[in-house]
Amino acid sequence: YVLLDALPLTPNDKVDRKALPEPGVDALITRPYVAPQGEVETALARIWAQVLGVEQVGRHDNFFELGGHSLLAVRLVNLMQRAGLPVSLAQLFQH
Repeated sequence: YVLLDALPLTPNDKVDRKALPEPGVDALITRPYVAPQGEVETALARIWAQVLGVEQVGRHDNFFELGGHSLLAVRLVNLMQRAGLPVSLAQLFQH
């Protein structure tokens, strides 16, 4: 996120998306990578990586911070259930 005093507007009083500043490096969430531990975490990390299209997922990573959204969450829950890891969509959003 980038904190702004006001949104840049076009002459028609709409948000001028082209004038929005790019987030700096300090806006990125950074935490050290901690590898998954055990069978369940390893399976979950593999499924998350597949759904999110990322190379690796650590044990403290957050699905939504890695680019996940509600449509991908439905796919994730489906793949987890197929892998024998029963979870509901509500549980995913809560945790």
